[in-house]
Amino acid sequence: MPYRRLPNTDNARIKALKTAIERHNSLFGQDVVLLDIRKLELMLLNFENAQVRYRDSLQTQAAANRKFQKLVKNARLYISHFIQVLNLCVIRNEIKKEQKQYYNIDPDNFAVPDLASNDAILYWGDSIIKGEQTRIVQGGAPIYNPAIARVNVAYSLFRDAYFAQKTYQNTTIRELDSLTEQRTGVDKVLAVLWNQIEDAFAGLSPKERLNRCKEYGIVYYLRKEEKGKSENS
Repeated sequence: MPYRRLPNTDNARIKALKTAIERHNSLFGQDVVLLDIRKLELMLLNFENAQVRYRDSLQTQAAANRKFQKLVKNARLYISHFIQVLNLCVIRNEIKKEQKQYYNIDPDNFAVPDLASNDAILYWGDSIIKGEQTRIVQGGAPIYNPAIARVNVAYSLFRDAYFAQKTYQNTTIRELDSLTEQRTGVDKVLAVLWNQIEDAFAGLSPKERLNRCKEYGIVYYLRKEEKGKSENS
């Protein structure tokens, strides 16, 4: 005997609900679906809308992330280059090594900091911009190629995109949570709904009962041994 299994995708859940509702409405009820049909229609509408909102949010986040990655690469390049030039200026005695402390850099450390993470870019971008401004205010000559103004542009674009990306991520998480919560509700309703449908056709022959239940959207699967018999026949 085939067995039923609740849908495991959102599209399948929507199809199952929609089929039962449309079948009920086309036959003007008939004591098959006993649940409030208006509540089922509202659940279907809300679930479809939740799916669309999540999909749109995910697409927006992905599109923004592609642009963001370019800004990450650019900001990392300018920050790294600026620190290298700063170290060269110290080596040439154009800048006192003690002044590297303005940039939160160890005076005796001439290695470029690890800029692999976004948090590191935020920290070092802010540090070198403030450090260069402090040194210039105290009479120091500005570093060029890259000038701090150009570094600031690259860093600011990265920073704004970084926080915007955080907002997109939070929105996507919120929409996914809403969709997940509704999935649980839909699954519970489908279980009750399918029980009602099968009970309504309990008096029919097995084959006819199966066909009538399928008309209302119940999905049945053959067991392994039943598949073999079906293929042989």
